[in-house]
Formats: sequence, structure tokens, C-alpha cells
Amino acid sequence: MPDLTQPTRDAVVLERTLPVPPERIWPLWTEPDHFAAWYGPPGATVTVHTMEVRVGGDRRVSMSMPTPGGERVMHFAGIHLEVEQPRRLSYTEAMVDAEGAQPTGPSTEVQVVLEPNGAGTRLTLTHLGIAAGSPGEAGWSMALDKLEQVASP
Repeated sequence: MPDLTQPTRDAVVLERTLPVPPERIWPLWTEPDHFAAWYGPPGATVTVHTMEVRVGGDRRVSMSMPTPGGERVMHFAGIHLEVEQPRRLSYTEAMVDAEGAQPTGPSTEVQVVLEPNGAGTRLTLTHLGIAAGSPGEAGWSMALDKLEQVASP
């Protein structure tokens, strides 16, 4: 397992300080309805097909976004690698076909660390296999903006 504290060249690392404890942030990452409410950039519609939050458990998510030419739908699938409620979560993620069966892109790893910070939480997201400054980083930044809004009391 890669060291979560040491960013690599091929990783997006984003941090946020949220005004609620980790126990309130955890369900936003692990319960399908909560995850779908904030994941993706503004305007995205997210469908969680599978989210088995246990080591080895499957996850499959689709994200639909309006574009000038219609609609773009992306499908992601992976497995949970680490589940330490309510502090650490990691999972693999690859773009897949609509049925979630055939990878259409390389596998990456998403790592989430939730640390108590006074009455709030310091969230550190590391997405290994996605280059800093890439569209993936911008997407995560927009999604975390939405997470902050959903998490705020």
C-alpha cells in the first residue's frame, strides 16, 4: 500500500478542513445516496450501482454530465482496498464500459484520510495514477467543493 503522506508525481493530493467530525463525513463517502449527492462536478448526475464498503467489496458508479453536444456518461468500477471507519478509505477505480465489465482505462487508486481537527475534520484525498494539474484534479476539486456544502451544518 502506498504511503498516504508522501505525494508522488502521478498523484492528485487535495486537502480540505470541514466543520464536522469524521463520523459525519464517513457516510458521505460510503453510503450510495450521500455519495451521489456530492460526487462529480456541478451539473453531474451520479448513479451508484454498487457500493460494498468492505475490503474486497465492489463499487460501480456512473456519472452523466451535460455537454454542448448532448450528454457524456462515464462509468467507473473498482474494489475497496482499505476500510477503517471513520478514518481511512481506499479503493481502486478504472473507467469501464456501461455494464462495468470491461476496463476502458488504467486502474488508479483513491485514498481518503479523515483526521479529527478540533470539532471538525481534516480530509486528505490522494488519487494515485492521476497527474497533478490534470482534468481529474479539477474534477475532484469541484466535487470536494460540493462535499463541503453537503457536510456543512
